[in-house]
Amino acid sequence: MDQSLPEGSLSWRLSAHPITLLWFLGFRLSSLLVYLFGLLFTDNHVLLFIITILLLAADFYYLKNIAGRRLVGLRWWNEVNPQSGESHWVFESSDPSTKVISATDRRFFWIALYSHPLLWVALAFLAMVKFEVIWLTLVIIALSLTVTNTLAFSRCDKFGQASNLAGSALLSGGLASNMATGMLGRFFSR
Repeated sequence: MDQSLPEGSLSWRLSAHPITLLWFLGFRLSSLLVYLFGLLFTDNHVLLFIITILLLAADFYYLKNIAGRRLVGLRWWNEVNPQSGESHWVFESSDPSTKVISATDRRFFWIALYSHPLLWVALAFLAMVKFEVIWLTLVIIALSLTVTNTLAFSRCDKFGQASNLAGSALLSGGLASNMATGMLGRFFSR
């Protein structure tokens, strides 16, 4: 690691998982760059559409299954109840006492996670202004994939923080004693 930079700086050299981080950023940037350079330098719309969709799918898969788990210790998936057909999201976060998350990895992850949909929103406005329906369709697909991951990881992070807070409160006895005191107080006040 480069010791001249403070912990949490945006330098991939400070990352605990530099290869994972570089692939994560590579997929994120390549989908945008292929789309932008394709708009400017080619007339082959089909090839541009297919390559951008494949890069977006690779980004979605890599972020959901690999980068989120390795960089910030978060993972999510969707389960469907076979009897009722209802679907629900399942969130998982690593135990902070067993997995130490690098501040650099955390900053890169959250900045890239939130900035990517914002860039696609800007490209959606550009496609609407230029009245290019084919590109608007591609941007809507990109937005649906990136916003899904963004929402899922945001909820997963909140779930992980709540679980860690509740776990530490239960272990310290504070939550249990407060609940017991509250229930006994309500019982005797009647």
